[in-house]
Amino acid sequence: MSAIAAYYNDKSILITGATGFVGKVLMEKLFRTSPDLKVIYILVRPKSGQTLKQRVFSILNSELFSKVREIYPNVGEKIRAIYADLSKDDFGISKEDMEELLSCTNIIFHCAATVRFEDPLKYAVQLNVVATQKLLLMASQMPKLEAFIHLSTAFSNCNLKHIDEVVYPCPGEPKKIINAMEWLDDAIIKEITPKLIGDRPNTYIYSKALGETVVQEEGGKLNIAIVRPSIISSTWQEPFPGWIDNVNGPGELIIATGKGLLQLLTVGPMTVVDLIPVDTVANLILAAGWYTAVHRPKTMLIYHSTSGQLNPCYCKKMALQVMATLEKTPFEKAFRRPCTVFTTNTIAKQFWKAVSHRIPAIIYDFYLRLTGRKPRIVKLMNRTLNAFSKLEYFISQHWEWSINNTEMLMSQMSPEDQRVFNFDVRQLNWLQYIENYVLGLKKHLLKEDMAGIPEAKQHLRRLRNINYIFNTVIFLIAWRLLIARSQMARNVWFFICSLYNL
Repeated sequence: MSAIAAYYNDKSILITGATGFVGKVLMEKLFRTSPDLKVIYILVRPKSGQTLKQRVFSILNSELFSKVREIYPNVGEKIRAIYADLSKDDFGISKEDMEELLSCTNIIFHCAATVRFEDPLKYAVQLNVVATQKLLLMASQMPKLEAFIHLSTAFSNCNLKHIDEVVYPCPGEPKKIINAMEWLDDAIIKEITPKLIGDRPNTYIYSKALGETVVQEEGGKLNIAIVRPSIISSTWQEPFPGWIDNVNGPGELIIATGKGLLQLLTVGPMTVVDLIPVDTVANLILAAGWYTAVHRPKTMLIYHSTSGQLNPCYCKKMALQVMATLEKTPFEKAFRRPCTVFTTNTIAKQFWKAVSHRIPAIIYDFYLRLTGRKPRIVKLMNRTLNAFSKLEYFISQHWEWSINNTEMLMSQMSPEDQRVFNFDVRQLNWLQYIENYVLGLKKHLLKEDMAGIPEAKQHLRRLRNINYIFNTVIFLIAWRLLIARSQMARNVWFFICSLYNL
């Protein structure tokens, strides 16, 4: 019997961000392993015209929860959706709902955050710092609370190369930053943002670092732990391989490659992409919640959920596996055949960006105009290149994260717990995982039918033939111009012709 699974039975659990990527997987795992839990409170607000019940119904009827529905058909009865808006005082929660949360909650998993790199600093601070501050205040009023687990990011201190399991001093005091965001004009905030975030790459990373400081300073006597995952990607094993519902991380780049929009990756052959499967993160969060509640460590522990130290995923091998998978199971309606070129030379980088990305996109949009259709490829291309530029910072550098607490946690778990709540990335086969990742994007995100693979392969062959013809024409034109201008080229050409009696 799993001690961790048994712990969560008969517990009332509050999950923020339950409609997000990690939150959904976390909730699914709880229902599947601890079906006798009392209730899961989730903070939700209406979205896209859907009521709270409709949003919950949509989540529970997704493919992710298919195994849970088999085990526990009435799983919806265990979910208590509470209207909340993290940008409002008391989250906009009604008095009755707040009283229930304060009196009943045993564990809090704080997963809610804005993860967009380009968000204005004011918005990022509101969601990732102020909301954390308010939730801590709520938690301090919960007499039955046993553990508070805060989800951060392994890159919160990416200005350092070696990152220990500690909260580092943050540039600027959180309270002063929060106050400044309240009274400063948006234009002024935008102007001073680069100076405030300093050597951190974006507002998301900066706000998550501030959030950790708030947790440390205002956690009081709560039993708190922080989990820091790296680049979260599709499921590894649970509930099935390859599930994903967003394009965060390398997902958008893989799709762009499969659709023929991305033709170039500028990385070194030994560059490490620190991916971590989402089910691994969920398992670590649940194990950390159990350990924090049962063993009550004297100090707040930080757990790094990363792969680079124990089982690195090299970018070049990853890209080659992506290409191999796309050859076997290509994406539908590709713009061009997938083709990846590796280089670290700046001049070559700019040249290939122009030749392999923008020029074909411009030509294709011109063709669309001629045929009376709306041009869209240049716009998609710019979006893809923008996505790559955001991710490039995280795949062009290398960090070392201490994993002492994560290893300690694993050692405290029984063999059964290590099996059920597995977060040991040393067991992960990257080639198989990347293949499942690509297939997951095709099936779960793009909603492409696997029955359409033969047609997609035929389309890919046509694109390959067009590519060969195009390259041949370009070569002949270049060779003809070279012959016209170079005596040496003409001599080589005459020599070749003489060999074949042409």
